[in-house]
Amino acid sequence: MSSRAAVRHFALWVWLARLALAVVFALNVSCALAFIVRPWLYAPGFEVSGVPGETLVRGIGILFLMWNATYPLALAHPWRYRWPFAIVLVQQAIGVLGESWMLWVLPPGHAALEATGRRFVAFDGAGLALMLAAYAALAWAERRSRHPGLTPVGRRQPRTPPADEPAPPAPAGVERA
Repeated sequence: MSSRAAVRHFALWVWLARLALAVVFALNVSCALAFIVRPWLYAPGFEVSGVPGETLVRGIGILFLMWNATYPLALAHPWRYRWPFAIVLVQQAIGVLGESWMLWVLPPGHAALEATGRRFVAFDGAGLALMLAAYAALAWAERRSRHPGLTPVGRRQPRTPPADEPAPPAPAGVERA
């Protein structure tokens, strides 16, 4: 594969990763805002009610927003900012594992909580699978697009002269230190 084709191929995977991140981010934020704006609609799913129940659901919505604070940087460029992307994956995995554990230890007789827990596990599990696939595809595409002197986005890296080579002459009118 030519270097130009490899870079285009990598750029396609970057956009697909952005799409995966954007879908999960948009759904997470819409859920968070729904919990914050209309908590009385969701309180029964947590087996809570009244002002304490609404406050609890609003708090969950605020936690969802906090959880999603790492997404924008990963969305900006998923591979250049792979650490925020990796953090998003870890957060999502913690969510799936924690929600699964809560379902596992939930005693019988809590149908509403169980249904809510199952929805959270299904949604967060699907989001994790989608984003893991995008991350893995980016890693694979980046390895395939490696060419001497090219970065994954296709720009030539600046050449630095070896230590034993003299520095290039300074432009006219510029003094050296």
